[in-house]
Amino acid sequence: MARVALVTGGSRGVGYGIARALVEDGWTTYVTSRRGSGPDGARALVCDHADDASVSAAFDEIASDAGGLDLLVNNAWAAPKGFGGFSEPFWKRPVDDWDSLIGVGLRAHYVASVHAARVMTEAGSGLIANISSFGSRGHLHSVLYGMSKTALDKMAADMAVELRGTGVSSISLWLGLIRTELLLSLGVDEFAGFSLARAEDPEFVGRVIARLSADPGLPELSGHTLVTAELGRAYGIVNNDGTPPDSHRAAFGGGPLFPPPAEPAADSDSDSDSERTPT
Repeated sequence: MARVALVTGGSRGVGYGIARALVEDGWTTYVTSRRGSGPDGARALVCDHADDASVSAAFDEIASDAGGLDLLVNNAWAAPKGFGGFSEPFWKRPVDDWDSLIGVGLRAHYVASVHAARVMTEAGSGLIANISSFGSRGHLHSVLYGMSKTALDKMAADMAVELRGTGVSSISLWLGLIRTELLLSLGVDEFAGFSLARAEDPEFVGRVIARLSADPGLPELSGHTLVTAELGRAYGIVNNDGTPPDSHRAAFGGGPLFPPPAEPAADSDSDSDSERTPT
């Protein structure tokens, strides 16, 4: 029986590529967006993630149609007015930037996770994956952007505590620079100091998530924030052109914050808990 996935915000960009990779991997894949579109093979649902009733209706439709859910990829995101305004300091930006970056970029992920957890815990299995960013570790784009991403990481960590023993895992993913159609259309070789040649394809992220969901060691990784480029290296997954993307860990000053690194034993030089390698 095909595994069932929902990718929120799957009409374009990262979510579109993730959904396309899941379809290619044989998943029954649903995507949500306000426009109700998605990649070929995916089942597109019209959903406004700023409207709780709309989200509830989308999950009801999936339950009725597919009978369950194995994977939720929390990817829905809303740009603030004037996306280029990220170049301005917070006190020069409209306060209602909060409504998009926190109200959708964070709250919508929590609401979808609540619905997914109800289905998954009843079935005794599943994975909730948050699309986060190195903006949790260092300044990226804006104050509110960093706040929302750090909160997603903490949300995954704390959900894992409450999901313990249910068979359901929650993780957060730090993506690097993504080669979306919009970024490629700019005709540049690098963006924000990072090489496009070593950036991540959206489909790469989807292949990593698909492999992670099947990892027998996933329960031990629940609650962790993981770097997609590093997972790809561990799993032997590459970009569409065969290149392995770079991790931005060093550029942002280190690894994930949740869970906190374990104190190594005096005679041990092992990696911290947050850098555990998947199997």
